[in-house]
Amino acid sequence: MKFENVLVEVNGFGRFQIRLILLLVIPRVTLPFHFLLNNFIAVIPSHHCDISSLDYGDRFRNLSLEDKLVVSIPLQRDGSLSLCQMFPEPQYHLLYNSTNTTDLLTISCQDGWVYDHSTFKSTLATEWDLVCDKRNVNRATATIFFMGVMAGAAAFGYHSDRFGRKRTLLVSYIITTIFGFASAFSYNFAMFAAMRFFTGFGISGISIVSIVLCIEWININHRTLVGVLLSLDWSLSTILLPAVAYFVNDWRYLTVTVTTPLLLAMICWWWLPESARWLISNGKVKNAHFYLTKCAQFNHREEFMADLKPEVLSKVILVEDKNRKYSYVDLVRTPRMRQLALFTGIVWFGVACLYYGISLNVPGFGVGIYLTQFIYGITEVPAKVFIIFFLNKIGRRLTQAGTLFLTGLCIFSNMFIPQNQWTARIVVGASGKMFAEAAFTTVFLYTAELYPTVMRQNGLGYSSFMARIGVSLSPLVIILEDFWSYLPSIIFSLVAFTAVLSASFLPETLNVRLPETIEDVEQTRRRSIPTSDEKSTL
Repeated sequence: MKFENVLVEVNGFGRFQIRLILLLVIPRVTLPFHFLLNNFIAVIPSHHCDISSLDYGDRFRNLSLEDKLVVSIPLQRDGSLSLCQMFPEPQYHLLYNSTNTTDLLTISCQDGWVYDHSTFKSTLATEWDLVCDKRNVNRATATIFFMGVMAGAAAFGYHSDRFGRKRTLLVSYIITTIFGFASAFSYNFAMFAAMRFFTGFGISGISIVSIVLCIEWININHRTLVGVLLSLDWSLSTILLPAVAYFVNDWRYLTVTVTTPLLLAMICWWWLPESARWLISNGKVKNAHFYLTKCAQFNHREEFMADLKPEVLSKVILVEDKNRKYSYVDLVRTPRMRQLALFTGIVWFGVACLYYGISLNVPGFGVGIYLTQFIYGITEVPAKVFIIFFLNKIGRRLTQAGTLFLTGLCIFSNMFIPQNQWTARIVVGASGKMFAEAAFTTVFLYTAELYPTVMRQNGLGYSSFMARIGVSLSPLVIILEDFWSYLPSIIFSLVAFTAVLSASFLPETLNVRLPETIEDVEQTRRRSIPTSDEKSTL
């Protein structure tokens, strides 16, 4: 008797599982909120030098503000006011002769800047003057956050397999909440950067632990549906974020707002179950029996658990050494685990690099930042709809390779569309983002099914770590367009091709039992549909 058989008997997709999904949605809505928060809190609004300290004398003291700007700040080539330069003293002749001002002496802003607060009441740039020479410091906030996510993926992946899904999830809630609120109350940029790093560290645990906990409680027939639906919260929250940011346009209040759902998540944590798979794999059969009994009661299958003794569960998942503690080293100890780690690492790197490369490189839609972000979110919803069909019909491997191929094809095709054909570029770019989101949705489910229970969180943590490397490198690839406009697209296309090739070497997991041990991975995988002999042993 296998664990899948037990799960079928207690109903692997009943009220118990639906409640689990709803409890996990609460913390997961904060994922895109924090991952995309930088788009709103790090915006640099229109600005110019503060000229209030310039002496205009008695004759020109009553000049209008518009005229004072004309005589105090040089113009850029497009006719707008310079962002970082001013005249050392008013140039009154510009009131009567608006000749070329490039030959006039200019200096950097001496008394700070004046910002346009019509769209954003406050951002990081306006709070600490992160403009002009400090512009790159402002851009670094996203990199700092994702460095925290990268570190958290490795840490939570290991600790979830060591100490359990539920306990590790609570730690991630607490860390993200504490440092999320601390970010909002930072009194200088250095403190804010440190708080954002640890916020990313904590939220990484929510991302990878929640999906594994959910998948391990779902039966084979509904794993695809649940895996995709659970990822739908990302798209819906991406759509919701612009509306929240529109009404909460102060960066401190916005940071508090997107962190607040975790307070409710910590309350709901008490009703989350531990993974029965993990408990059995670690010899905690009594605790596993307790949660399976809870599941049976919720799903009205009490009679089965009444006849199943805790001792029987110890034979459901056979582990050579129940006291053994697994780590990332076990990813490379055996041949097939090494192959699995290599190929999933490349696929995750490619998926993340392409997704964020497109998100950063797709031309704007000619509308405001709020509507642009809303459109980005809307394009991801169709990806969730069609991906369910393909995952069930053609399997995980072909779907993963196909969505990556189509993403790369969209990026490659965009090179040949003229810059002035905005409609075509937007359609192709948005399609690429849709396929990239479909690839991201697939890779979470696929990876959770590939790694064994004793190493599932380590595997997902390692894969997420590789993904964050891809996220960090994608902006650097885009910068290469300064050398040759086609170079970023060529590199992204090559990354897509490499990821497609790697995905094609991964084993198929459609209708296959979740592997429980490393030995299961090393041996030939058996299909998970119970046979008549297996049913007779129940």
